[in-house]
Amino acid sequence: MRFSKIIGTGSYLPEKILTNADLEKIVDTTDEWIRDRTGIEQRHMAADDQTTGDLAYIAATRALEAAGVAAKDIDLIVVGTTTPDLIFPSTATLVQHRLGANGCGAMDVNAACSGFIYALSIADNFIRAGSAKRALVIGAETLTRMLNWADRTTCVLFADGAGAVVLEASDKPGVLSTHIHADGAYTNALYNPVGVSKGFKEGEVNHGIKVVMQGQEVFKVAVRTLARVVDETLEANGLNKTDIDWLVPHQANLRIIQATARHLDMPMEKVILTVQKHGNTSSASVPLALDHGIRSGQIKPGQTLLMEAFGGGFTWGSALVRI
Repeated sequence: MRFSKIIGTGSYLPEKILTNADLEKIVDTTDEWIRDRTGIEQRHMAADDQTTGDLAYIAATRALEAAGVAAKDIDLIVVGTTTPDLIFPSTATLVQHRLGANGCGAMDVNAACSGFIYALSIADNFIRAGSAKRALVIGAETLTRMLNWADRTTCVLFADGAGAVVLEASDKPGVLSTHIHADGAYTNALYNPVGVSKGFKEGEVNHGIKVVMQGQEVFKVAVRTLARVVDETLEANGLNKTDIDWLVPHQANLRIIQATARHLDMPMEKVILTVQKHGNTSSASVPLALDHGIRSGQIKPGQTLLMEAFGGGFTWGSALVRI
């Protein structure tokens, strides 16, 4: 039987750091308020001349280097992002050309914060089907470009960054299963009102692109939904909660992460936690946390990881992975 296996990871965070103390100077908030409600202490912000593709490219090169794979040997590139460089072509094709992987399939996937899990699921199924031997999966965002810096409920949350993994066909299970879902009934709870087909109002192109969020509604649905997808993943693989070595969650909010850990009866010492330093980097969140866990030595070969995410749409998903 054919499986896909993660053979390399990489990530990149922009140099500029925006602390809670910095935010106190530009919006009505406090360090204590942000920490208490989100767990975030700081976040990274792309430079004015950096694009999502720039961040994705660096993360991708690091993942390829860790995997020992040349870009020309990649058969598929999937980028999860809600902040592409251009409307078209896709950021995936722009990154592909910079890497020198021209000719392989390349596409973007927009599933908000679940984007990397969706992208991983697509690449895993391509490899299982025999349509690709090696795939590069990236989650990358420049979310700070679409924030309302006068809205303290959203501007303190989001950040920029990129993470990537290289998948390779294997006869041994690596990605054990992926599970993706969505429910468009919750669109108004977390969305960006600006669009191409829907059109722009005067002034929106440069000043109206901003995240709209009903925080309490998002929190409640996220906690319930992530608990369900955790149970679905364990049941699909015939595993118990104790079989999971690490939880690698979407880093949106410390309270949501803690709720998922409690559902798994898992101590926080077994959770890869980066939200305090990274903030919510949307599609980049899970691969950033994964790369951190591997490079820090916390995650070791042979261990089983549960990765999960929840985002606007609403979308949600999980991936059970053996490293």
